[in-house]
Amino acid sequence: MPLNPKLTKVLEKRYEPQERYDQKLLGKDITFVTNEHGEPVTLFIGQRREDGSIAGERYVRRIVREPYSLEIQKSHWENKGKVGRG
Repeated sequence: MPLNPKLTKVLEKRYEPQERYDQKLLGKDITFVTNEHGEPVTLFIGQRREDGSIAGERYVRRIVREPYSLEIQKSHWENKGKVGRG
């Protein structure tokens, strides 16, 4: 299932490198982690627990860059399944 366009817009921005961001969007809790270039690469969507972890879905971003550049040629979010249940 593709990500919501509003969420995709948030994930297309650049942030501080190697950071974790916790937000609430579209009635769900989200946490994403950025890589060394400030690009979100790991995403958790669901319900935040008291310890700060999320019970829900985990996504990982695949990035293909232009040769010899940091320019993103294409990127794709893959659903890696459920997390935090049980």
